[in-house]
Amino acid sequence: MTGELSILDLFLQASLLVKIVMLILLGMSVVSWAMIIKRSRVLSEAASYAERFEDKFWSGVDLSQLYHEVQARKDNISGSEQIFYAGFKEFARLHRANGSSPDAVMEGTGRAMRVAVSREVEELETNLPFLATVGSISPYIGLFGTVWGIMHSFIALGAVKQATLAMVAPGIAEALVATAMGLFAAIPAVIAYNRLSTLVSKLEHSYAAFMEEFSTILHRQAMSSQE
Repeated sequence: MTGELSILDLFLQASLLVKIVMLILLGMSVVSWAMIIKRSRVLSEAASYAERFEDKFWSGVDLSQLYHEVQARKDNISGSEQIFYAGFKEFARLHRANGSSPDAVMEGTGRAMRVAVSREVEELETNLPFLATVGSISPYIGLFGTVWGIMHSFIALGAVKQATLAMVAPGIAEALVATAMGLFAAIPAVIAYNRLSTLVSKLEHSYAAFMEEFSTILHRQAMSSQE
């Protein structure tokens, strides 16, 4: 009998509560893997997208021209491009307002870009709390199933006059599968959470650096227009 069939047999022979625990853990594992794959792809694309836009931004292109290009597809932008769009739009609006000092213009522009950064990071962090939750609670859910299964086995032994290892071993084995499944769900979730959180932090620092550099450029423009 193969190991896979043995595990299936242990599942089928387990008590109802242990089966429910195993199914919950299996579901959490499947969902977490789907989120891991999706988030990995999204973050990889976000990093590549930010790099391409910043290369274009620093290529010497006219900022007004770049803004109009971005504005034409404003519903499909993200990352550094969204930060640029939000900042330049607010900068242009405040700069046209009569009596707006450079400091007032930059304060409003900076506020608009900080909001854009916050929203972009929030979008990047989607599903990460779920992975953290799976990594934290899966072992305990599995342990609960194990404790219940072992308790159920020993209660059943109380009904017989002579207990042997052969009688108790299958029940304990069934229960321990729940712990194994808890670890199977938790370990990838924890590894993925740490890895994806690191990628989000790198992107957040990249966005913040771009915002500061762009603010410096806009501040120079605001000051030069006052001369």
